Amino acid sequence: MVPDVEFTSYYGRPVVKPPPWGEEIPAYLFLGGLSAGSGLLAAGAQLTGRPKLRRNSRLGAIAAIGLGSAALVLDLGRPERFLNMLRTVKVTSPMSIGSWILTLYSAGAGVTAAIEVDRLTASRFPLGPLRKLLPVVDVGAGLWAAAFAPPLAAYTAVLLGDTANPTWNAARNELPFVFVSSAALASGGLAMITTPVDEAGPARTLAVIGAAVETAATKVLHRNMDPTVAETLHHGQSGKLLKWSEALTIAGGVGALFAGRHRAIAVVSGVTLLAASALTRFGIFEAGIHSAKDPKYTIEPQKRRLAARRAAGITDDSITTVR
Repeated sequence: MVPDVEFTSYYGRPVVKPPPWGEEIPAYLFLGGLSAGSGLLAAGAQLTGRPKLRRNSRLGAIAAIGLGSAALVLDLGRPERFLNMLRTVKVTSPMSIGSWILTLYSAGAGVTAAIEVDRLTASRFPLGPLRKLLPVVDVGAGLWAAAFAPPLAAYTAVLLGDTANPTWNAARNELPFVFVSSAALASGGLAMITTPVDEAGPARTLAVIGAAVETAATKVLHRNMDPTVAETLHHGQSGKLLKWSEALTIAGGVGALFAGRHRAIAVVSGVTLLAASALTRFGIFEAGIHSAKDPKYTIEPQKRRLAARRAAGITDDSITTVR
């Protein structure tokens, strides 16, 4: 009997080095998406005359991006490391572009949040003659944040997919759809918790759409991935997290359909959707870390791709001619 092949590497080291990221990174992935969706929802509420939804979404957006940025800086170790990434713009680097997206979005979200706090304090900010400009600044800053909200929700997926990490790279085509829809359902869920049902209609709609798209995109992601690499999404800790995420996404989306008249259902559904979005980010992050540590998730897909190229008659390049 021939024993099962056990994949190893030189000195027992992984073929692909796992990223040195802690739990702060998936927390940032979740909070950044939550803030982006809230910023977009706030702009819609502003344009359709829903003041409570606008206010709550703006305050939720700045709170989420503030906590997310803190988590990012905590993982970096020193705040100046983030500032160093703003010294230049490198269009071929998702991290460089993402840093600028985060900064520009935060500027708009910060201004709109300050305006909402000014309203809550009965216009007590000492703005003097500048107060006359607030209506223009209010609209402009809201639209500014909304313009950078979709890139903020999507760039982290592009950043992960651009790495050599087996799971994240294999999911690079579908991962942006998963992350953006996850941001939509999370922000819709937060607004359902904080906003009365009579103004939260757009939030419920966004939550339902986000839940439906994420469920579909996740199914496509699993189907299109290399079967060996896809194991990382089904087994171990990441498998448990993603199974719970799928169940909570469906439950929260269904709940949002019936939350139009019941505040309690809206709150429960909102909490469910927030939990589902967080579990999605942590589950995908954990799957990527696991795939980098096990050599088989790098070697087996490479062997299959090599065999497919040779079967297609591609035998005259540096990849297929190596023995």
